[in-house]
Order: sequence, then C-alpha cells, then structure tokens
Amino acid sequence: MSSVIDLFLEYVKLDTQSADESSTTPSTSKQHELAKLLVKQLTDMGASEITYDEAHCYVYASIPAAEGCEDAPVLGFIAHMDTSPAVSGANVKPRIVHYDGGDIVLNEAEGVVMKRKDFPDLSLYEGQDLIVTDGTTLLGADDKAGIAEIMAMAEHFLKNPQLPHGKIRVGFTPDEEVGAGADYFDVALFGADFAYTVDGGRVGELEYENFNAAGAKVSVRGRSVHPGDAKGKMINAILVLQEFQSLLPVCENPMYTEKYEGFYHLDSINGTVEEAAADYIIRDHSKEKFEQKKKLFAQTGDFLNLKYGEGTVTIALKDSYYNMKEIMEQHMHLIENAKAAMEELSITPIVQPIRGGTDGARLSFMGLPCPNLGTGGHNCHGKYEYACVQSMEQNVKLLVRLAGKYQHK
Repeated sequence: MSSVIDLFLEYVKLDTQSADESSTTPSTSKQHELAKLLVKQLTDMGASEITYDEAHCYVYASIPAAEGCEDAPVLGFIAHMDTSPAVSGANVKPRIVHYDGGDIVLNEAEGVVMKRKDFPDLSLYEGQDLIVTDGTTLLGADDKAGIAEIMAMAEHFLKNPQLPHGKIRVGFTPDEEVGAGADYFDVALFGADFAYTVDGGRVGELEYENFNAAGAKVSVRGRSVHPGDAKGKMINAILVLQEFQSLLPVCENPMYTEKYEGFYHLDSINGTVEEAAADYIIRDHSKEKFEQKKKLFAQTGDFLNLKYGEGTVTIALKDSYYNMKEIMEQHMHLIENAKAAMEELSITPIVQPIRGGTDGARLSFMGLPCPNLGTGGHNCHGKYEYACVQSMEQNVKLLVRLAGKYQHK
C-alpha cells in the first residue's frame, strides 16, 4: 500500500467527532489525539516550524523552500481533523474492496448495502479500489483523506529536497464540521500568502464559490388552554411554527435545489402547545438573493405576529460566512494553476460552486485566499462514505505538482 493509504487507515481509527452543543474549542477533547499524532509524524519526517496550539487544537508546520526558490510565495495546504456529529466516528472499521460494479454489501448481518442505483457515482470507479465502512459508522474521509494527502505530500518533499518549490505551510484544524474551524486559526503565524483547503469530493473538484450562510432560531410563544374550552383562546405554538414553515417558498427547500439555487432548511424542531422552537439555516450564492431570503424570513415572522399578537414569534438570525468568490476573483492564479496542474496529470478539472462552506471561505475573508480541492472521498457524513485508493494517490501527485507551480515571485 502507498504511504497515503497507510496514513489514512491510521487516522480514521481515531475518533475525532466534533460536537454541535459544545461551547469549547476544540468542541471535543478527543480531537487532540490526532493532533498529537500529526505533530509526532511531522517531527519524525523532518518538518520545521512545528507549532501545536494545545489550547485550541491547531497544528502548523513548514516544508522549507528548495534551494533557489526562497523568494517564492508561501503556499499553504489545510485540512480539518474532526468528523461530522451526524454519524458516529467511533470504532471505524475500514476495509478495501476491489470494485467490479454493482452493489457493495457493507454489513451483511445488519442488511446495510450501498446500492449503485442510490449512489450512481460508484460507476466512476469500476476496476478501482474503494475504502468503505462496515455500515455502522462514517468513514472519516471528510477530512482525514485530505490530511493524509497533505502529509504524504509533505513527506515526499522532505525526502526529495532537490524538487523545486517555495516554502510550504501545512495546517490542521479542529471543529470544521460545527462551523468553528477558523475561529482560532492564526493567519499571521501560519504566514502563507495563499492556501488551499483539501476538503472536497471527487479528485479534480476545484471550488472557489460557496454559499452565503446564516443561521436562524424561530421561537413561538403559545397559549395553552384546555382543548374543551379553547375556542378563541388557545394559540398552539406547534401549529404556529408549522404555519411559519408553510409560508416559506416550497421550491426553496434543499430537497428541490441544486447548483446555484439557494434554500431555507428546517434543521430541527421541538415544542408543546405553550412554546415551540425551530432551527433553520439560510443559504444562497448570490449576496442579493441571500439578503432577500433573510428579509422574507423576518417578514414571515412579522406577519404571524400581526395575526396572533406581538411577541408570538421571535426570530434570532445571525450570519455565519460569506461567498469567497469576491476574494478569489482577485487571486485567480490559484484557480488557473490548479487547473493546469490537473490537466498535466490528466485529471479533468471540475470547477463548481460549493453547496456549503469550508474553513477556506472564512479564511479568505481573514486575509488568506483559500479555494478548495477534492480528496477522492464520497458520501460524507454517513455510513455509506467511501474513498477511492487510486484517487487519493493521484491527489498526492496533484498537491506536489501544484506546489511546484510556486517556485518564484
């Protein structure tokens, strides 16, 4: 097996799941296990300027510039250590299967089958090797595949110091899955002029547009009265919340949107007649449409307050991150060089908008322009997650080739 696969299989066996409800950074202390392992491996391979932020669980390190390339821009590569809270990341049991087509039985005893009709991207990998789960956990390719590829690239350059490239910085973050990966990222300490997050799907993905994002909590105060004597008196908070949802555009739901289409997503709901609450996320690539969505959301609450009485509906709305496109348009060499490196390796560039966000979106607005690259992973955040061995190996070559594009100012 190649070093990138060995590293990946080692990383996924560590449970680094982050937690939405936590108020600490990192949100779970177990993320430190992977951070400490990465520090040891970086030390053993001879990386320099290694920094471990023990308080917040960030790891930074350098690969020195090759002789004659000291004046080149400093290029960074970043991946996140945590896995999604959506599905357990404990006791991951990865296995490699040679894919000849058809369905893949992940867990015969529990009847968990990855069906090709449900996951048509499997057709891309006939004749190749896939790393899959045992059907009881996620795999962790999001984003341990990215970590393994960055580490394999670092090892390659440190073993071959004659290869031309400028100084390279690598960074590993916690809590990306809960939207906090950039909270304590030290851009000044990192010291890169530009960077790439390695946190996407299929190899060849190149993303420099993402959603503008906001989170909202809708709280409803009802009035509980005995149902036998409720006429004209009761206000059922659950039904008011249901009415709120019904007033949002039906077609602007994530189940019905794709590409550049935004949405309102009802993420959770709970309540009684007396009080109810729901959590939403609001997304759109267009800043103008994003603002319109937030305005309509607020107006929906105002309408229900007119109907049921002031204070019935309360909305707390907060922006989360913005579309990095406006930053990236000033640094399009990052996109052109990535496309060129892909084409030199016979990888078809897949330039597309991210229907979500990455650490790179926030970092771009923090002064570190940072588009996103694929990793070779698919079906993240679930037990059907898998990664292609050949894609991961190819992505290491891509990172090496891309770093070589930055040899001089």
